[in-house]
Amino acid sequence: MSAPPELPDVVSRAFDVSRRAGYVSFCRNETGRLLAALAATRSGIMAEFGTGCGVGTAWLRSGVRDTQARILSAELDPKLARAAAEIFTDDPLVDVLTADWSTLMDKGPYSLLFLDSEQPAEVGVDAIADLVEPGGIVVLDGFWPCEQWPPITAGRVDTLRERWLTDERFTAVEIMVATDSSVVLATRR
Repeated sequence: MSAPPELPDVVSRAFDVSRRAGYVSFCRNETGRLLAALAATRSGIMAEFGTGCGVGTAWLRSGVRDTQARILSAELDPKLARAAAEIFTDDPLVDVLTADWSTLMDKGPYSLLFLDSEQPAEVGVDAIADLVEPGGIVVLDGFWPCEQWPPITAGRVDTLRERWLTDERFTAVEIMVATDSSVVLATRR
């Protein structure tokens, strides 16, 4: 994948915070660059459900151009939430909440929503659809690329991916961001 090796300052700070916290599960740079590009097209409220140490939120922030936009991010683990909040202390466009992601359910609608596919029941299309404004984008991260239909993961049909890709409320596509990683990008109709 072609990409400049430099990272935006806010993303570098997020990686530093992650290292100090001993947290190694975070948004890949390939996905982050996609988030930044998408955030550059958005206004309104964007969100990440499950902040970790803030790397995904930092990538979103690195792309934001609209000074009226806002990014909300929720992390259940207080230690991780404090670490992530440290990155955005002086940034009026970003709020990191120490809370379960469900606290963000009534703060939308969202123009861009970044989710991890590791909690399939929580990020299913029916649970998320009404949180996204018309024309809003959902980025669902954490898939292994699949070249067949229906999508198969670990020898089973990946029903989460299948439902997102076929739901009539969205126009969706799976995008391979690296040889071993893909995202589902879904735009609300």
